[in-house]
Amino acid sequence: MTQLTGRPILEAPGELGARPVLSALLTGIRTALLGLSVVTVPVLGLWVVTPFADDGAAGALRLASALWLLGHGAPVLRGPVGVPLSVAPLGLGLLAVGQLYRAGGRVAARSAGRPGGRGGVRAVWAGYVAVACAVVAQCAGAGEFRARVVADLAVVALVAGAAVAAGARRPGAAPAGVEALARALAGLPERVRPTGGAPVVRVAALAAGAGLLAVGGLVVAVAAVLAAVGGGAGSAVFAGGPAAVAGVLLLTLVLLPNTVLWGAAYALGPGFAVGAGTVVSPVRTTLGPVPEFPLFALLPEPGAGGWRLAVCVLPALAGVVPGLLLGRAAAADGGLPDGGPAAGPVRAGVPWPVAATVVAALASGLLVGGAAAGLGWLAGGALGAGRMAWLGPVPWWTALAAAGWVALVSAPVAVLARSRALRTAAGGPGRSWRSGVPLVPGALAVTARRGALLLRARAYGAVTRLAGAPGVPTAPGAPAVTAPGAPGGPAR
Repeated sequence: MTQLTGRPILEAPGELGARPVLSALLTGIRTALLGLSVVTVPVLGLWVVTPFADDGAAGALRLASALWLLGHGAPVLRGPVGVPLSVAPLGLGLLAVGQLYRAGGRVAARSAGRPGGRGGVRAVWAGYVAVACAVVAQCAGAGEFRARVVADLAVVALVAGAAVAAGARRPGAAPAGVEALARALAGLPERVRPTGGAPVVRVAALAAGAGLLAVGGLVVAVAAVLAAVGGGAGSAVFAGGPAAVAGVLLLTLVLLPNTVLWGAAYALGPGFAVGAGTVVSPVRTTLGPVPEFPLFALLPEPGAGGWRLAVCVLPALAGVVPGLLLGRAAAADGGLPDGGPAAGPVRAGVPWPVAATVVAALASGLLVGGAAAGLGWLAGGALGAGRMAWLGPVPWWTALAAAGWVALVSAPVAVLARSRALRTAAGGPGRSWRSGVPLVPGALAVTARRGALLLRARAYGAVTRLAGAPGVPTAPGAPAVTAPGAPGGPAR
C-alpha cells in the first residue's frame, strides 16, 4: 500500500503510463488548476475573513476567475455597463508562463524518441485551454466581472501555446531569434558586418534590458522611501481593517512587475500616463484625481521635474555593460566567413572593423527597443472608461527612448573597449592583436615614433649640459666642456 501511494500516478506503468498523450493532457489540466488555485485561495480566504461581505462565494470565485484571465492579458468587463478592464497583473502572468514553460519541457523530454512525441506537447496545451474554457464559462454570465468569451479564449490559447512551445524546444537548439538575427546581420556589407556576432548581440541586448529593469526597480524603491518618509497618500486604504490591508498588499505584489516597468519608462524620459491627459516624467508631472491605492501614492508631486532630472543618468549606466561585451567580442572575433566552410578558410582572430562594432551596438539597441515596446504595452491598459481608459507607458515613445539610450552609450563604449583590448593583446600601443597591422597609418606611426625619440634625446642633452656632465655632445664650433679635475681640464 505504501508503494502504491508513494508513486506518481502519471509515471506509473500501466494504462496511464502506456498513454503518453493522456498523461500530457492531465499535465496541462494540472498546470492550469495550480495557477488558478494560487489566485482562488487568497481571494476566498479574504472573503471568509471580511465582515459584511456584499457578495457570496460565487462572487469571490468570479473575481478569482477574472484575475486569472487578466493575468494572461485577457481583458474583462466590470460593472453593469461593461467598463473595460485590461491592466494585466504581470506577477500572475509570469507565474502562468513559467509553469507552462516547465510543463512543456518535461513532457517534451519524456516524449523524446517516441512516435508522435509532439502530440504530447499539443496535449498539454489542450488541457490548459480546456480549463480556460471552464473559467470563461463561469465568468461569462451576469455579474460584477464578465469575460469576453472569444477574445479571452483566444488570448489564453495564444499565451499558452507560445509558452509550451518555448519550453518544448529541442535541447541544444539556438535561442529564439538568434537565427533570424544572424541572417539579418549576414545581409550587411562586409565592411559593416559583425561576423558571427548574433549571439553576442543578443547577450548584450539582454544585459541592457536587465540593466533597465534594475533602474526601474531602483526608481520604485527610492519613490517608496520618499513616500514613507513624507507620509504620502494612500493611508486611507489601511484603515479598512486587516482584510483590506491583506488584499491591497496581495494586489500590490502581483502588480509589482508593472510598477518596475513604469519606473523604467520614467527613468528613460517619456514616463507614463495615469489617465487621459496626464504624464509622469522627469521633465514634468501633470496629474488629475487618481484612485486611492498605495502604488499611486508613489507618484511625484505635480510640477516641473527639478532634481528628478538626475534619474535620466541611470539608463546611461545601463548601456555600459553591453558596450563592454560588444567591445571584447569585436577584438576577439573568430568565426567562419558568412558563406560557411566552403567559402574560404577560417578567419580566426580577425577583429571586427570599427563600423561593424557600431552596427552591433545599434542592433542590440534595436532589440532592446522592440522588447521595451512589447513590455510597455503589456504593463499598461485600461482601468475604466473615459479618463481612466489608459494607464502606463506609451509603448512607441518608450521603445525609441530605450533604443536610443542603449545605442548612444554602448556604441562609443564598445569602440573604446575594442581599441583597448587590441592594444593589450598586442603588448603595446602601436599594433593590433596577432596580425601586426598598425592601428594608425604606417607613415604616421613612424613619424610619430621618430619625433618622440628625437625629442627625448634633445631633452636629455639639455639636462646633461646644464649639469656639466662629461662627454656631452656639443654643437659644431662650440668649445668642449670637461669636468673639473679631468685630464686637460682646468687646474684647481
